[in-house]
Amino acid sequence: MSLSAKYGYTPDKEAIDRHLELIASNLENVASEKVYKECFAIMDQTTLANEDTPERVAALVDKVNSFEKDYPGWPLPASICVYPNFGHIIAERRNNKALHVTTVAGCFPTSQSFLEVKLHEIELAVRGGADEIDIVLALNSFLTGDYATAGAEIKASRDIIDKVAAELGRPVVLKVILETGLLVTPELIADASFLAMENGADFIKTSTGKVKVNATPQAAYVMCQCIKKYHEATGRKVGFKAAGGIASALDAVCYYSIVSTLLGPEWMNKTLFRFGVSSLANKLLSAVEQKTVAYF
Repeated sequence: MSLSAKYGYTPDKEAIDRHLELIASNLENVASEKVYKECFAIMDQTTLANEDTPERVAALVDKVNSFEKDYPGWPLPASICVYPNFGHIIAERRNNKALHVTTVAGCFPTSQSFLEVKLHEIELAVRGGADEIDIVLALNSFLTGDYATAGAEIKASRDIIDKVAAELGRPVVLKVILETGLLVTPELIADASFLAMENGADFIKTSTGKVKVNATPQAAYVMCQCIKKYHEATGRKVGFKAAGGIASALDAVCYYSIVSTLLGPEWMNKTLFRFGVSSLANKLLSAVEQKTVAYF
């Protein structure tokens, strides 16, 4: 039995496409200052560039620190997301602990290494101040059909996070990136979603932003349907994160509408819904201010 069958879920591509067409036709009606600001509040403001330096990360933290003063009436983003070696800079420099430290870890973006190396990097990231860890599903196992090994890696990541978090006396969130652009079918996206949730993911996330196809509405729709089915079966709420390819304010509204439609108001907050973005902040600011803003 496939994981999807276990939860009574079969992706219906035609129905998904019809629903997405309806959502797309209504975006202008959903878009508003309130919605744009809600999208801003659930962003993981991200820099994952090859040329990142301590100075560049510190400058981003300083920008976020000064944002509330420069744009009163706007919320802070949910977190700043960086490579694991930079997490301590956010932890030491942020003015407000409500701004979380998110780091990728576990040999991001490919997850191609020894499990021991991945787990050690995750441990170092948590000890360095990470409130949230984003790892990548081990596609080297998953794509061969070896779900047991891929799931065991997620479970081992969950276990080391919980062990170190308990030692430090604070919770740490685990997000699992499915890299949906490489999964090619709704059925594989669904199986990956259920596998990640079963093995302890607090969030399932579309993409790394490092491959040709990143977040898509279709992948998001399937993932949110899986989250709903998993919640119905277990009572546990798992979050959704869209990342990569969210190029405009209306793109954000599209994902906002998908989550709102499928999962409802309980998911419309930073505890259960995130965007992983580098440029979206300026697009949302520009949409509300009705002029080009290049703050970040």
